[in-house]
Amino acid sequence: MGQKTHPLGFRLGITQEHRAAWYADFKQYSNLLEEDDKIRTYLNKLAKLASISNIHINRNGLGDQIELNIETGRPGVLVGDNGSKIKTLAANIKKFIPNDRQITINVIEVENANSNASLIADLVVQQLEDRVAFRRAIREGLKCSQDNAVNGIKIQVSGRLNGAEMARSEWIREGRVPLQTLRADIDYATKEANTIYGVLGVKVWLFKNEIIKNIKK
Repeated sequence: MGQKTHPLGFRLGITQEHRAAWYADFKQYSNLLEEDDKIRTYLNKLAKLASISNIHINRNGLGDQIELNIETGRPGVLVGDNGSKIKTLAANIKKFIPNDRQITINVIEVENANSNASLIADLVVQQLEDRVAFRRAIREGLKCSQDNAVNGIKIQVSGRLNGAEMARSEWIREGRVPLQTLRADIDYATKEANTIYGVLGVKVWLFKNEIIKNIKK
């Protein structure tokens, strides 16, 4: 059975950038990496409510100053009135990382939710958890991508579909989704839907356009 390469990791340095930017001494590296994982785990718990699509973590040379750039479709949920929720969010994050860390949080609104794989996956998950038939849920996701900024989309749902005893995968594709073309700007997201029949996996691939960079010899 063929194994699939992660479409974002496959394009690092070409059309995708790393979602963490820092360096550290080898003795501190594992600790900082664990901190990043705890921060992402906490923020991902808020992802469904706040429609968080991406989290970028930057640190200074010492690693004690953390800058979080959070891309979200609903910035008001994270910011609150006059930025009141930002302070609460930073305080909650400090509970599971060292006290000497200084945290700066930047909330960035997603300009076009219809060209964001994570937000489309959230929509499909919401439909599935509301007991909508999986094919209808997929079509609802496809409708969102009917935008000039998207040249192709593929949505896959896996698990006990419609309560079937045997798990299987179903997918629908519209347009082109060239996963083997490195210059293709592919956005990808995977989510889980908790239903009465168990957990269903949702995957979304978006093909926006081809990025051709001038390579100097």
